[in-house]
Amino acid sequence: MQRYYIFLALLIGVLGLNGCTTVIDAKLDTGPIRLSVEGILTDQPGSQTITLTTTAPYFDNSTAPAATSATVTVADDAGKTYQFVDPTNTGKYVWQPAGKDTLGHIGRSYQLTITYQGETYKASSKMNPVPPIDSIIFVKRKLNPLSKTEGYRAEFYATDFPNRVDYYRIRFFQNGELQNKPRNIITSQDGVFGSNSSVADGLAFIVPIRRSVNPDSLYALNDVVKVEVHSLTQDAFTFWQQLRTQITNGGLFATPPANVPTNIINTNVTGRTATGFFMTSAVRSRTASVVQANIRVRED
Repeated sequence: MQRYYIFLALLIGVLGLNGCTTVIDAKLDTGPIRLSVEGILTDQPGSQTITLTTTAPYFDNSTAPAATSATVTVADDAGKTYQFVDPTNTGKYVWQPAGKDTLGHIGRSYQLTITYQGETYKASSKMNPVPPIDSIIFVKRKLNPLSKTEGYRAEFYATDFPNRVDYYRIRFFQNGELQNKPRNIITSQDGVFGSNSSVADGLAFIVPIRRSVNPDSLYALNDVVKVEVHSLTQDAFTFWQQLRTQITNGGLFATPPANVPTNIINTNVTGRTATGFFMTSAVRSRTASVVQANIRVRED
């Protein structure tokens, strides 16, 4: 009887909560419009793009307005300046190479300068080295221990540089499509998770990192898988970590949202601040198909 009354009391409480639902229309003050910068430059051949937009109200789900009529340049520490132009007037500022020239070179430092609506913004980044990907293999697995659905789990192999602290971002593509869910923001320090990486310095990337390049449904036979490893600075590594934290911040135990750090600095200390990030990455990639030659038998 005592358990019956406890159950009844809980049921009444739940029904009471459901019956008292109130819709709250939150009205937030609109803050000042600020410049937002998305700039990731690499050492890969081809054009490079820096995207400029402006911020919008918190509940505005429309495409961010383009920031047009800006002057955008990138200068390296070897004395070369690269001009970025926006011929389509869409806020996408592009540098086109001459012949086989590439913008990014490992070991060089780069400074971005943006002049927009009377304000001048600057940011800097160094292009650090990145190790090659030795191989990609596939192992046949069930989707989960209770599932009858089977597929192939990918695993890539790369080795961290010894005697230095290195920061990486890993991206992967399935049949040419970038896997871009929040959980696919994969970062690593010296081939491991976390900041205590001294025990892994110079060793192969750990298993969870190597196996992080899998979609929710696993791969199918003849799928084409491309894996990229990008070098990062420490600041860019922190940016990607905090960005993932903010866009996955939900549920019962969510914390109050916070601004993700930026390295875009207004040269006028009393001027409008900016958002976004400028980074440079050396990139190494490898592509493999889910075919018999790349499939292995593993017990784990």
